[in-house]
Amino acid sequence: MQHTSPFKALAITLAIGLACTSMAATIPPGVKLHDKQELVRNLGSEPESLDPAIAESVGANEISRDLFEGLTATDASNKVVPGVAESWKQTNETTWVFKLRKDAKWSNGDPVTADDFVYGIQRFVNPKTASPYASVYGVFFVNGADIVAGKKPVTELGVKALDKYTLELKTAFPVGFLPELVVNTQLAPAHKATIEKFGKDWTKPGNMVSNGAYTLNTWVVNSKIIETKNPHYWDAKNVQLTKVTFLPVEDHTADVKLYESGENEWVYQLPASSYEKYKAQYPKEIRNNTTLGLRYYSFNHTDPLLKDVRVRKALSMVIDRDTLSQKVTADGQPPAYSVIVQGLKGANVTTYDWVKWPMDKRVAEAKKLLSEAGVPSGTKLKFSYNTDDYHKKMAIFAASEWKTKLGLDTELEAMEFKVLLKKRHDAEYQIARNGWLADYNDATNFLTLIQCDSDQNDNKSCNKKADALIEQGNKTTDAKKRTELLTQAAQIAMEDYPMLPLLQYTVPRLVKPYVGGYSTENGTDHFRAKDLYIIKH
Repeated sequence: MQHTSPFKALAITLAIGLACTSMAATIPPGVKLHDKQELVRNLGSEPESLDPAIAESVGANEISRDLFEGLTATDASNKVVPGVAESWKQTNETTWVFKLRKDAKWSNGDPVTADDFVYGIQRFVNPKTASPYASVYGVFFVNGADIVAGKKPVTELGVKALDKYTLELKTAFPVGFLPELVVNTQLAPAHKATIEKFGKDWTKPGNMVSNGAYTLNTWVVNSKIIETKNPHYWDAKNVQLTKVTFLPVEDHTADVKLYESGENEWVYQLPASSYEKYKAQYPKEIRNNTTLGLRYYSFNHTDPLLKDVRVRKALSMVIDRDTLSQKVTADGQPPAYSVIVQGLKGANVTTYDWVKWPMDKRVAEAKKLLSEAGVPSGTKLKFSYNTDDYHKKMAIFAASEWKTKLGLDTELEAMEFKVLLKKRHDAEYQIARNGWLADYNDATNFLTLIQCDSDQNDNKSCNKKADALIEQGNKTTDAKKRTELLTQAAQIAMEDYPMLPLLQYTVPRLVKPYVGGYSTENGTDHFRAKDLYIIKH
């Protein structure tokens, strides 16, 4: 999903891309490799799709990052490195030229060309593909927003093959972080012949033709996904892992049990309130770092009750984030009150005046708001979340806050993650568990959660003034001014209470000490299997 390059103010300066090779796993001197280079890790959920144009969840994108490679990539420390493009340059404020490596091949041996990128990116923004990310990334390219909206043909997208190995991308406004944006495999090349031959079945094992370091070997739904090393990959000689098995285990306790029995070597996330316990039990195996991610609850603005901003504000005010952070999750996640998280570039974190109030004052104000909105004590709320003890504990806490402080009753509804994704997108919920991990390090990636026509705005909220400020900010090349405008946009949007921010993500997990290449400096929690290796043990 992502990034670390700041927005650069440009007049007509030239931004030269890296001209080096993107080496795979870096093995420290003296480290001996195990004879068997295989890894088993948990994804946390069953992927909704392995089509990179449609992949939306963290798990689906994690696999996509191995099977497909874009123009650029990020290494284990989240540094942007060359992918299929060996170099790039910015020729003016809105034009980038990428030079592709000539030894990049598809898993069937075909060369990867600029035309494959044109096809892949056009397919991604095509309304017929129905990508949940189309509006998120499409807006950056010339005519992208109009194409996603069905107003222009895909052939008018700002992507062009200048020759077999040269790709030109034209942006709708200055996008200084473009090399980081194109890391995402939604913007990767696609093998046209395979997709046209198999249709929707092109992502099945045996059918898929991919260009990443790995190929899809096995996919047993709700059981496992196996990928194996791609011998045609341009950097195959430096790829250590020969096989990676992904497990779709949603239950965190079951995840840890598999780890302790040796059936899993990489826990997706520890159960709530268990971090200190496992830190003491497995001090050499515990991993945790704060990421560019936000845990939040979506308010359905089309719901008769929640369309009133006073109700949304009251529900947000009474949640004690400090108690949630310190007592319920207890794994280092800081409280959040904004759509913008700490460490994100391009905008500053916003907050609310009432955050500093004592809780009794907050509760009194929230009760007043509900009274004004005509919401009596005993009113029922419905909360939807994906089956997971961690989310359940958070939901029970929120329901308790709303009950004890406001007299509201909450019905909890658990479901598979894939089902929750669809319910949120279709606005078939009242309040829903949600979360976002950065695809690239810029405020626009989080502001998409509250923009009027964004596919990722599950709240169905809209603040046109905030949208106008985002558009204004994106058009300026003055980095300071841009940050001011995007911060202002976030502040104005959050005054509408489009969502209920809760915590900034950390990723508390257990990883076997012999898994080399894991870095806690990875703010997006994106790991390519090509950067990992198994140490002799």
